[in-house]
Amino acid sequence: MSAAPLCVTQGDASGIGPDIALTLYAREAGLPPFFLLADPDCLRRRAALLGLDVAIAECAPEQAGEIFQAALPVVPLRNRARGTPGQPDPADAPATVEAIEHAVDFLREGRARAMVTNPIAKSVLYAAGFSHPGHTEFLGELAAQKFGEAARPVMMIWSRELAVVPATIHIPLSAVPIALREDDLVEIGRIVASALSRDFGVSNPRLAFCGLNPHAGEDGAMGSEDSLIVAPAVSRLAAEGFGAIGPLPADTMFHAEARQTYDVAIGMYHDQVLIPAKTLAFDTGVNVTLGLPFIRTSPDHGTAFSLAGTGRANTSSLAEAILLADRMAIARTANK
Repeated sequence: MSAAPLCVTQGDASGIGPDIALTLYAREAGLPPFFLLADPDCLRRRAALLGLDVAIAECAPEQAGEIFQAALPVVPLRNRARGTPGQPDPADAPATVEAIEHAVDFLREGRARAMVTNPIAKSVLYAAGFSHPGHTEFLGELAAQKFGEAARPVMMIWSRELAVVPATIHIPLSAVPIALREDDLVEIGRIVASALSRDFGVSNPRLAFCGLNPHAGEDGAMGSEDSLIVAPAVSRLAAEGFGAIGPLPADTMFHAEARQTYDVAIGMYHDQVLIPAKTLAFDTGVNVTLGLPFIRTSPDHGTAFSLAGTGRANTSSLAEAILLADRMAIARTANK
C-alpha cells in the first residue's frame, strides 16, 4: 500500500498561494505526490492568468497518488473563493479556514501524512470574524479538538543552512524580558529536542541557547536575565540528558564554523534568530510548527498580494516546505 499523499492548503486565494502551487506543479519535477485543498475554479482562473497549462483533477485524497503525474489533484472546498489577485476579500475567508480544518481532518483520518499551508492574511480573516490569534494558534486549537491532545506549538524556521527557534515571537522588544520564563524555555527545549529526534532523525540533538543581552549578560554587567532565567533553564535540560548549551553571545553564534556546533539555535526574541536565518536562506526557509500531533510546514513568507497573478512569485520556499514535510513524515513513520 502506497503512503498517503501530502496535503497543501490554498491559503488566501487573493495572494500568491495559488500561483506558487500551480507554478511549482507545472515546472518542478521530482516532488512527492500531494493534493491541493482549494477551489478548483479559482485555480483554473489563476492558471489561465499565469499562462500555465496545468490539468486540474478534482478527486478524493486517496486518489492523489495515481493522478499526480498526469494532473494536479485538487480536493474541492465547499466554500468558493473569488480569489481576485491582489484584492483580498473577507468573503473568501470561509474557504481559507475550511482548507485548514479539512487538512487536519485528513491527517487525523490517515488520508494525508503531513500538511503544508500556503500563506494567509490574518487581517482578512479578522475582518470576517476569525477569533484566533493566528494560523499557528488555530492549528494548536484544532489539534486539541480533533486529536484530543493538548498542544504547545513552537515555531521553527528551518533551512539547509540553519534552523532556529524564537522563544518569544510577535511581541514588542520591550516586553521580551518580562515574557521570558525558565519553565517556558525548558518546555521549548524539550519539544525541539523531541521533534529533532522523531521527525529529523537527529539522534542526539544539540540545542544552543542565545543570551538575551549583549555578551550573554557578561556575568551580570549587562543584565541579569541570562544568569537568572536562561542559564538555569539550560542547566535543567542538561540534567535531563539533553545536549543543551548556553546562554551564548548571539553575535558569535551564526558564522559558518559556529553553526557546525549545534542543530538548532534557540533565541530569546524574534529578530535575534530570524535575521540570521533569513540572511542565509531568504528564499528557501521553511516555517515548521513543532509540538503538534501532526506535521505542518509552510513557506516562510506572506501572501505577497502585490505579486499575485504576475508570475513573479518565487516557488523556492514552497518547494522546500513540501520536501521537508515529506522527509519529516518518512522519519516519523520510521521512528514510531
